[in-house]
Amino acid sequence: MAGMLAVFADFEREILRERVKAGTAQVRTQGTTFGRPKSAAKKTAEIKRLYRKEKLSKSEIARRLDISRISVRHLLERS
Repeated sequence: MAGMLAVFADFEREILRERVKAGTAQVRTQGTTFGRPKSAAKKTAEIKRLYRKEKLSKSEIARRLDISRISVRHLLERS
């Protein structure tokens, strides 16, 4: 009995995996953004202003904008 339940569980897991892959492929073909939203990237202009004009450190900018210091560093390197 337990063996049959394991077979059914494995079958259900495989069906779910196929549905997820199909949904992901459909979203990508439609050009919709996929994954976690880039919240720190929305603050790029403010980061540049604080760094260049106000001469704040990357750590201070991160504290003021409530984002990680690594995000600040990455966004400054890209620009």
